[in-house]
Amino acid sequence: MNKKLLIPIPSLGFDPSETAIPWKLLKERSIEIVFATPDGKMGKTDIRMLNGEKLGPLKKLLIARNDAINAYLEMEKSSEFQHPIAYSDIQESAFDAILLPGGHDKSVRPYLESEILQQVVVDFFRKNKPVAAVCHGVVLVARSKYPTSGKSVLFGYKTTSLLEQQELLAYRLTKWWTGDYYLTYPGLTVEHEVKSALQSQEDFKSGPKPILRDDANHLERGFVCLDRNYLSARWPGDIYNFSNALFQLITKN
Repeated sequence: MNKKLLIPIPSLGFDPSETAIPWKLLKERSIEIVFATPDGKMGKTDIRMLNGEKLGPLKKLLIARNDAINAYLEMEKSSEFQHPIAYSDIQESAFDAILLPGGHDKSVRPYLESEILQQVVVDFFRKNKPVAAVCHGVVLVARSKYPTSGKSVLFGYKTTSLLEQQELLAYRLTKWWTGDYYLTYPGLTVEHEVKSALQSQEDFKSGPKPILRDDANHLERGFVCLDRNYLSARWPGDIYNFSNALFQLITKN
């Protein structure tokens, strides 16, 4: 098939489910995957999503599921994960698609604020190549603006992202143990920022209530929003549906 997917991640704090599940499912379908980090050194996940440290009595509901943990441990041993390229070495022409995973720990801010990655996203949109983003990854897309108009690449597109109700609920359930750990930018939710980049508030799609996480046998539990070359999802509970939709998008182009 010879399709190549770029997955930029932060140096620290990316979500293991939103990165490892797509990696595993797409690699099994012969998609070549290249990781990118700020300095070309191997990235590190948000370890709290693996061990539940300080997440309080609800940690079993908040941490990654066993399938995602196992996929992450497998990914961590892979050559492509251990030998990423640097953001500065990314060339849009070398890739068929880009996937932007999320992560809510404040250590992901440099990733979300990277001017290099924002320009890369603009380049992919200009070439109408598949761009996929999940959870906080949608913030990076929303911040990617065309220099001539100053408008986000999402202006005129439909999208979803981590919902405000999800973000604030996680914060309220854990604030006694973790403070504002679940608020990447206290005072500004993901949904609010993403909506501010859209042409119309109606272009934001919340989907059904995110209660049950999807899996290989229950894809209907997951929700994705597809608009032309752009695919988005809300949280790890959408990740199997999201991965399958991304595979279809890559192979169609």
